Amino acid sequence: MLVPALLLLLFCLRGHAGLSPHFLQQPDDLVALLGDEARLPCALGEYWGLVQWTKDGLALGGERDLPGWSRYWISGNAASGQHDLYIRPVELEDQASYECQATQAGLRSRPAQLHVLVPPEAPQVLGGPFVSLVAGVPANLICRSRGDARPTPELLWFRDGIRLDGTTFHQTLLKEGTTASVESILSLTPSRHDDGATLVCRARSQALPSGKDTAVTLSLQYPPVVTLSAEPQTVLEGEKVTFLCQATAQPPVTGYRWAKGGSPVLGARGPMLEVVADASFLTEPVSCEVSNAVGSANRSTALDVQFGPILQARPEPMSVDVGEDASFSCAWRGNPLPRVTWTRSGDAQVLSSGPTLRLPSVGPEDAGDYVCRAEPGRSGLGGGAAEARLTVNAPPVVTALHSAPAFLRGPARLQCLVFASPAPDAVVWSWDGGFLAAGSQGRFLVETFPAPEGRQEQGPALISVLHISGTQESDFSRGFNCSARNRLGEGGTQVSLGRRDLLPTVRILAGAAAAAMTLLMVIIGVTLCCWRHGKASFSKQKNLVRIPGSSDGPSSRGPEEETGSGEDRGPIVHTDHSDLVLDEEGALETKDPTNGYYKVRGVSPPASPDSCMTPLQMKSPGIFDLP
Repeated sequence: MLVPALLLLLFCLRGHAGLSPHFLQQPDDLVALLGDEARLPCALGEYWGLVQWTKDGLALGGERDLPGWSRYWISGNAASGQHDLYIRPVELEDQASYECQATQAGLRSRPAQLHVLVPPEAPQVLGGPFVSLVAGVPANLICRSRGDARPTPELLWFRDGIRLDGTTFHQTLLKEGTTASVESILSLTPSRHDDGATLVCRARSQALPSGKDTAVTLSLQYPPVVTLSAEPQTVLEGEKVTFLCQATAQPPVTGYRWAKGGSPVLGARGPMLEVVADASFLTEPVSCEVSNAVGSANRSTALDVQFGPILQARPEPMSVDVGEDASFSCAWRGNPLPRVTWTRSGDAQVLSSGPTLRLPSVGPEDAGDYVCRAEPGRSGLGGGAAEARLTVNAPPVVTALHSAPAFLRGPARLQCLVFASPAPDAVVWSWDGGFLAAGSQGRFLVETFPAPEGRQEQGPALISVLHISGTQESDFSRGFNCSARNRLGEGGTQVSLGRRDLLPTVRILAGAAAAAMTLLMVIIGVTLCCWRHGKASFSKQKNLVRIPGSSDGPSSRGPEEETGSGEDRGPIVHTDHSDLVLDEEGALETKDPTNGYYKVRGVSPPASPDSCMTPLQMKSPGIFDLP
């Protein structure tokens, strides 16, 4: 009996579990048109408690009429579990997420999203309903739809019921992410046949599949049609030319503008222009631009101006290696085209005709200046010549320059001249003890610099200088080599240092000084002698002053006295002329400045009054006559 009772209890429990509250129908996502009615279904089984709806998580209330929500209500047979939510009329604010909830059973339906559709308004075509276009000029027609249409409308263009291609779609969004406006741009190039045509812009969307249309009518205008002529069309430089500009337009012409080579011609306003032709009119056309209210058009024409040659591009100097090809080009402008010839400078032989001269496999003999010459035109004006130099590259050529001799242990300077094209990698000085290309090394210093213009007649040249400080004996006997190398080879020369002796120079200077001194002494002596002779009538005597112990004999002495030893006689000194005084009779007397201590005696004047020379009588090595 116990087992059947347990089975019955288990069956009852299972039956009771199958009768629990559950959803019979849940709401789904819904799309509703603005102003229409929206219904969100909800049905519950085995539930008779409170049912409520939520909008974005906010409870709308448990009553069926949903107080506080005038456009919302719950409808259906509550006894059978029907609890549908109705919204009428639908507005934009109703777009939200909705749920049906069995509060006492703790049941919630899946969220249902309500989407509100807003049909588009009639679009607007800018410039309509009549759009003025210019024939042949590309134009854009803009169709714009404003408002809060949802979803964003599509803008389409039609002509005679046929959809037009070539449109561009553009949206403008507000900060909140909603669409503020949409535009569709139709690009077209109308012709005169489009005058009066009707174009339709249609805005359609899911909310309004049939769409709304806006029509515009095209009104075609055209800019001036211009013809430009010149009289005469072919003219010599310096002659007068008249340009005539004629045009038809709708609406009428409002102005003229003239230009030459793209630059306005100042002061030209009417349909006629007179000018004096020159060479520039051949390459700078004259244009006439005519305007009216809707646009402008222009035409241009170039004159056939005949003029003499004018140099446009000079030939450029060239530098090529031996055996390579060389070419020169020059450009002359003229109408008709001038005849161009090539010659070597100083030679009348024509090497080539035309703007280009080609020299195959050049050699050193081809180096020099080449002349591009254009003959004058029909008018006899213009023409001329232009030169360019051809340099043929070869190994360097090194030449020793004059160097001044140097003193031993003095500074020295050696120089060499280097002609090289291309320029040498380096100029090197070498000798027995080493080599140097730049900078200093011991007593040696090297500097290299471009040669002056006067030394570059053979091409680019350099001067290299070897400075030697404190020359030595070996510097005068050794040879110094100056060499240079470029990519084509090497060249060099030997430079010797000359010696300059100091002793012969000193001897010559000393001899010259001695001769000059001797001559000066002779001149002074003769002058003094002549002066003494002129004073002989005034001065009749000379005095000799002898140191005590000397002889008192007469002035005339024997040979023994003249050649006597200096030990027997004291030294003789000259007295000052202040010691000589005149007595009352005018006779010359001797004044003894020693008051008799020394013996003073007079000396007779020269025997011959006519002689200019006074003999100096040598009394002894220490005795001389006073003047």
